[in-house]
Amino acid sequence: MNDIKRFLKSELTGWTALDIAWLAAATAVILGLSLYWGDTPASIITALTGVWCVILTGKGKRSSFLFGMVNVLFYALISFRAKYYGEVMLNLLYYVPMNFVGWSAWKRHMNEETGEVIKEKLPLKKGLVVYGLTAAAILLYGLVLRALGGNLPFVDSMSTVVSVTAQILSVKRLVEQWVLWIVVDVVTVIMWAVHFAQGGETIATLAMWSVYLLNAVFMYIRWNKEGSAHV
Repeated sequence: MNDIKRFLKSELTGWTALDIAWLAAATAVILGLSLYWGDTPASIITALTGVWCVILTGKGKRSSFLFGMVNVLFYALISFRAKYYGEVMLNLLYYVPMNFVGWSAWKRHMNEETGEVIKEKLPLKKGLVVYGLTAAAILLYGLVLRALGGNLPFVDSMSTVVSVTAQILSVKRLVEQWVLWIVVDVVTVIMWAVHFAQGGETIATLAMWSVYLLNAVFMYIRWNKEGSAHV
């Protein structure tokens, strides 16, 4: 019971009026567009939990992994229906276990005063190595997805591979994750915009990724100011 009280206290600490306004505005946009376009309940749940997850991640709150778990399960289902197989495998085989890993890893690095995770920056040399390996993996995975007959295989590959790298950096509490999330979000917005233009009923998913993109830009600026050098 005491652990739960400490957790709740930490999650409710450090919220500014701007933080609350951003969370409320993002939620309102998702709900408004979803109801207007008559989106499915699964898409709405996916979008809401996804938006809450990324905003809480930006706030450095561990509850982001709870909402993240719900999000990845529903998003995998939607991606399967859209034949974005890279997204399906990414969410079920990677994000599900990584939510458990992140929950445990962040617990050991929380700032009790602010209620947020302690943020760090990646050294330049290590960053260049990470980005180089990521680029090579995008090419190889794109070839695999094309062989499987997936839609937009190299776009799907870029979204998937960069997401894998970004999630590792997120678990390690590194500022550079937000640069990669911006790349992921731009690519994925395009991917779901194409799907929607072709008649797909996924406006909530498209809106979710658009909010992700804005959030990633905001949080990169914030984490870059607050992050300390990673040893």
